[in-house]
Amino acid sequence: MTPADLSRTVLHAVRRAVDEDALRVPVPARVRVERTRPGGSGDYACAVALQLAGPAALPALEVARILRERVAAEPGVGRVEITGPGFLSFTLDAPADGDRAVLDAVREQGLAYGHGDALRDQVLQFHHAREVRAAVTAHAVRRLVISQGARVRISCEEASDPDWARLGVVVDAHGTPPVPLTGIRPVPAGAAAGELLERLGPDAARWGLLRPAGHDRAALGPELLVQGEANPLFRVRYAHARARALTRGAALLGFTAEHAPYAEPAEHAPYGQVHAESAPHAACSERPGPYGEGLAPYAEPARHAEGPALYDSAARPLLDLIADHPGVLLAGARHRAPDRVARQLEAVAHAFFDFHDSCPPLPAGDEKPSAAHRARLALAEAAGTVLAGGLSLLGIRAPEHL
Repeated sequence: MTPADLSRTVLHAVRRAVDEDALRVPVPARVRVERTRPGGSGDYACAVALQLAGPAALPALEVARILRERVAAEPGVGRVEITGPGFLSFTLDAPADGDRAVLDAVREQGLAYGHGDALRDQVLQFHHAREVRAAVTAHAVRRLVISQGARVRISCEEASDPDWARLGVVVDAHGTPPVPLTGIRPVPAGAAAGELLERLGPDAARWGLLRPAGHDRAALGPELLVQGEANPLFRVRYAHARARALTRGAALLGFTAEHAPYAEPAEHAPYGQVHAESAPHAACSERPGPYGEGLAPYAEPARHAEGPALYDSAARPLLDLIADHPGVLLAGARHRAPDRVARQLEAVAHAFFDFHDSCPPLPAGDEKPSAAHRARLALAEAAGTVLAGGLSLLGIRAPEHL
């Protein structure tokens, strides 16, 4: 069960409670669930009971009890607890099965993974000044809200700068609108589009304009062109390129990605958990250098599997970020905040390299491809797809080679 699935499950429980006259409240348009904070219980938490307590004229704890019994009966939900003044905390069943469902969704939906129809009933009209950062931000917001099902129209106070087209910007209308529209007003860039294109090129210019929150100044210096780990844009694009290189490398070795089946026997447990007796070299015995270039001896010995654990601990952050991606896209669309997507991509790239360095998806030396390698490759490919899709929404290319 993904966070989006859980959100729909809780919303369905609210609707059931209203239909059964257990609650007398307007059904909210959406319910927000978040990963449990450090020190909390369960996998996810939700404050919907506190939000509905006032309209229902009931204590939040009573609303939480009404919802708990309905959510707990849903498939995929293992345990529902009430904490604090009325928070609902959820522990999901069969997390590995949920991981497989997430990876299946990425494979099936491709670059559209995370797109949805939550804003399908909205017709939005944005307006911005004749300024490059406002124009690029409005264009990225357009892509985000369309990805969530909305229809959108954008207007500019004056005629567009001709150089905006080289940044991919499209404006539907110009001039002062007869009625107030939703304004896109980030802190101005302090430079014209032509200057940014000449210094940085379209991709680095767009990243520099979109990565900071709208109320922060955009850093548009030469650091955006540095081909190194310190440059977040390079790191994101290199992670994508590395993921694609892994697919090509696997093809040369004669194997493809394969998601780990649920409750797979220990001798085929992926992500480095294998029986040393049956596959002595399948665990992570070597660690690549920076960005996977070159191999150096890795001192940690191959580990013995002790059960049907499906994912090595190094995979957990990456799996969680991929599962959270649809929620990040929706939040970015709702809040008109493409910077949230950029930060999400940085986190995915960081988690990808941590995972890759801990358990390389390709076998080393004379090692034969195993079920572990196929499962690791599936996760690496999913990360690459998420990175490419997110960059596309920001209007930035995701090269296969860097």
